[in-house]
Formats: sequence, C-alpha cells, structure tokens
Amino acid sequence: MKKLKLFLKISFFCFLSFLVLYIGIYIYAFFSPKLELTNIGKIFIYDQNENMIYQGSGSNDWISLNDISPYLKNAVISVEDKNFYSHHGFDYLRIIKAFCSLIKNHAITEGASTISQQYIKNMYLTFDQTWTRKIEEAFLTIELEVHYSKDSILEGYLNTINYGEGNYGIEDASQYYFNKSSKDLTLEEAIMLAGIPKNPSNFNPVSNYDECLKRAKIVAKTMVKNNYITIDEYNKLYQEPIPIYGKRKQNNSQMIMYYQDAVLDELEKIKEVPKSLMESGGLKIYTTFDMNAEQIMEQNILNKMANQDELQVASLMINPKTGGILALTGGLNYAKSQYNRATKAKRQVGSTMKPFLYYAALENGLVSSSLFKSEKTTFNFAQNQTYSPNNYNQIYANKDITMAAAIAYSDNVYAVKTHLFLGMDALVNTAKRAGINEELPQNPSLALGTTELNMLDFANGYQTLANNGDNMELFLISRVEDLAGNILYKRQLKHNYVLNSNNVYILNEMLTSTSNSAFNDYTTPTALSLASRMSRKYALKTGTTNTDAWSVGYTPNLLMLVWIGNDEAKDINANASQYGKEIWLNTMEDYLKNDDWYTEPPNVIGIVKDAINGQNDLQSKNNTIFYYVKGSELSIPKEN
Repeated sequence: MKKLKLFLKISFFCFLSFLVLYIGIYIYAFFSPKLELTNIGKIFIYDQNENMIYQGSGSNDWISLNDISPYLKNAVISVEDKNFYSHHGFDYLRIIKAFCSLIKNHAITEGASTISQQYIKNMYLTFDQTWTRKIEEAFLTIELEVHYSKDSILEGYLNTINYGEGNYGIEDASQYYFNKSSKDLTLEEAIMLAGIPKNPSNFNPVSNYDECLKRAKIVAKTMVKNNYITIDEYNKLYQEPIPIYGKRKQNNSQMIMYYQDAVLDELEKIKEVPKSLMESGGLKIYTTFDMNAEQIMEQNILNKMANQDELQVASLMINPKTGGILALTGGLNYAKSQYNRATKAKRQVGSTMKPFLYYAALENGLVSSSLFKSEKTTFNFAQNQTYSPNNYNQIYANKDITMAAAIAYSDNVYAVKTHLFLGMDALVNTAKRAGINEELPQNPSLALGTTELNMLDFANGYQTLANNGDNMELFLISRVEDLAGNILYKRQLKHNYVLNSNNVYILNEMLTSTSNSAFNDYTTPTALSLASRMSRKYALKTGTTNTDAWSVGYTPNLLMLVWIGNDEAKDINANASQYGKEIWLNTMEDYLKNDDWYTEPPNVIGIVKDAINGQNDLQSKNNTIFYYVKGSELSIPKEN
C-alpha cells in the first residue's frame, strides 16, 4: 500500500511538473517575437539583366487560403494531419502510435509530424536528426501555434511547400502542372498535388506519372477514411489519364535548376551573408546567369542526346574576362536526376589536360615547332617499372613531329616524352598556378589526363588560358541583398596574372591546329570534322578516355566545357565524343555574334613552316603559321 501511495505521489508530482513546464513554455512562446511567415526563407535569384529566374521559397503572389481549392485543402489535411484543426501543434496520439510502431517493427513505419511541424522544419531548420534540432523544432512549432490561427498556418504551408520540378507553393505548382490557378483545381488534380510533397522528385506527374498516380490513390483513400469524399467518388477517380501541362510561362528549361542549385551552394560559402538571414529574412541574389546562353546550350544538348538512356552530360559556359558563369547544366534532366555533375562529380579529363603541359613546355625552353618522334615507345623507370602509352587507334607517325602537330593529333607519346623531358613537377606546378586546386600526382600518365577532376575546378585552369594568363576565379553570384535592398555582398573582380601572356598566346594559336586542315598527314586533326562549320578561330582541345568524353574550347569572350559519360563510369562508344564536339561547336556558333581573336603580342612573331616537321619549305602543302617569342625561333630544340 505504501509503495502504491509513493508511486501515485511521484506520478502526480511528475504530471504537475510537466504541466507547469508546458504552460511555462507556451507563455514564453507567446511573449517571444512573432515569426515572420510571408518572407520565411524567401530566396529570389536574378540573371545578369536583373530578371528574376527563381523563387526558392514562397511565391511572388502569396495566395490567400480562400483562393485555394477546397479539394486541395481537404486532401492535404487528410493525408498530412487529419487532426490539424483540433491539436495545438503536436498530435500526441500519432506520436504514441509512431513510437509503438518503432518498438514493434524496429523501424519508423508512419510519421507523426503535424503540418505546423513540417512548416517549421521546411522554413527554418535543416533536416538533420539531432536532438538539438528536434527541440528547436518543437519550440518554434509552439511559437507558430500561439501567434497564428490555423488558417494562417495552413495558408503559409501551402504557399511554401516543395511540389517538385522547382515549384514552391501551391499556385506555382498548379500553374506548372495543370496550367490553371489553384482555386480551379479539380478533385483529381488536387489529390495528385497533395501527394507530391512526400517525395517531390518522384511523386510529381512530370518526372513519374505512374508513381504520382499511386501516391494520389493513397491520398484518396485517406480522404474516404476521413469522410472528405465518398467511396463512390473514390471509385470514379482516374478512369482517364489526367492531362499534364508541365511548362512554365517564363522559363521551361529542364536544366536551369542545376544552375540554381550551384548558386545556393556558392551562397553557403559567402561569409558576408549570415546563415540566419538565409533561413528567416529572405534574400535577393544577383547572378551572372545568361538565359540566352542557357537556352542555346540546353537545346543543342537535347538535339544530340534527348533519347539517351545511360549517357549523361555536364556543361559550363563562362565569360573568361570576368570568370562569371553564364550557363551551367549538371545533367540531362533535373526532374529525373538532381545530381549536379558539373559541381560535384570528378572524372578523368583525358587529353584536355595537355594544354597545361604544353604551356609548361613553352615556359621551359621548348617552342611550337619543337620535335619529338611519334612512335610506339616503352618508358623505363627505376625498380624495373615501365610505361607504354598508346596513341588513339595505334596510329603513330614514326617520324619527328612538331608540338603543334602533337596537339592537332592529340599524340600521347609526344605528350609523355614532353612530360618526362620537363620533369613531372612542371605540369603539376603549371596546373596549380593556372587555378586547378586538385592535388595532382607526379606520375607519367598525368600528361594524358588520368587524374579525376571536377569540372568547375578544371574550368578555373582553362579560364586562365582563355584570359591571356589572368586567373579570374569562377563565380555565379555577383551581388546579394536583403529584401529591403541592403547590399550584403558584392563581388569584387581581382586580376591575377599567373601565366606569361606571350606563351599563352602561342598556346592558344596551337590549339587552333585541332581543326586546321594544314595538319592532314598520316592522320587527321581531332576536330577537323567541325572545321567547315566554324565561322571564326577557336582554341579547342578534346579528350577521350574509355569512360569520358570532353570538349573544351574558347575565344576571348567565351569558354565552354562539355563532358559526356555514364554515372557508373561504364565504357562509352565513339558517338559520345562526337556528341560532345557537336554540342560544343553548335552552342559556340549559336551564341557568339561578334568575337575577335586574340591580339598578337608585340614580342611574338609568326613564321610560315611545314605543320608536321617544322621546316621552312614554301612549297609544302602543309604550311601553317608557327608563333614564337622573338628570338626563340632561332633555336629549335629537338629530341636527341
């Protein structure tokens, strides 16, 4: 009996303590500053012309709850939080059921979050599962509940939730998926939309109509169970396919979201912008984005690759004079895969590494007509180690060829000979100076691009070549403001001359040899098939490994990189390389209007020579112009 009394006393004390604490928290929350709903987490992204291209949370037109279809409101409440209007932020019965389910099944089989909790989680918090985050979520949920009516909370939730395909808020989603206002949604359309937030990338009808329909039927069953529709109405649902619009009135790009994701990644690294403001106050982000460049690039990619099942693509368009990224895609279709291959993947770059090698050669005494013999070669190293690089299709000149010819043919033997002649640290040091941050190994195959690099990092190096040796660090964000227009961050362009402009000019001229018919001899230049459609001079280098195809080229005003391959690093066929070259050229030609070539520096001289052997032969059918720093043309180093 004494034990029972003690138990009752302890239980009463615990209950009383909990009650006092609970009431105290609500009182504290009541007197706390009121949470801002309409600007929570709003992020607006603008292009280089200050036209808005993206709204990260919320909509320009905050839709009143009265202007949203009752079908949609009922469907959302039914599937997400059937007791929404009766609880005070937490559904304790659902929490107990979820806990019991966890104990029984050793896994979470049903959720317990209310609409209020989801709203707070989406707008203010990260999605990590720490106890600190959960406690913060609980307190903010109480704040929300004491300051706002249920209708206001539901209105805010529906205006900010992620509906997939880059649509945040019910009005954006309704216009995108069904080309109508959210107040005009039919029962079937409303149920489909209500099911999307559970898994926006998989349950939206554009990326996966069948999965969307399965999810919609689950939502509909909860509506029957909660007396929002009858069983007869349920049985009549989805007898015919529902037409999906799937377009934006201002922008229908299926790749633009990759750029927007890259912008948000960069935003995280800008220390001048407080994280708290990103989460609560809202931001206006002004970028270097060029909608015309993005649309041209996307259209040319789709023209070549729209029906590909396995091949993926990543591409960048950059203004080399500033480092501003004009366009970016990290894949073929954001709805199907949000993985951004341009910013996150690392792949072998193949022969596109060679321009950095040949710049190092120019800087260390070799010239554009320096000769090495192209032949099947095995290189011997200490401890009986050997290395035997192969040329593409086992094609060798079996004679001396110039550096310019080696670039034109992408001759691997010439590259490795140059690499070893200079010392393997020369390429590593040059790449680092140019702006490539990845740690590069000093091994013989580095000259052939066997090291995996990220496209953004690699582009940093190429930007330096395209900008006469001036490294302008790549960026997407030019300015950040709060919603009141106060400037929080402004990009300052900084010149960093890291390479000699004379040698860069000579290298850029040599990179035109890849499409120069003067180099037709025992084989053909790697990009000769593009030459007839080139309206101007281009510095271009391609690179192909078993698994990766790169095309990288530029003029003074535009640098573009294209990568094609499989995510699983499977072998690719020859078509992949051709796709990349065609995408690169077509995009460059479609985008550029007037673009002059680089001005020849006063300390550089051009001399006509035979393209293959570098001899002064005015009768040669292979004559082209070789460029030299004045004085270096008098002594042409040659392999012993």
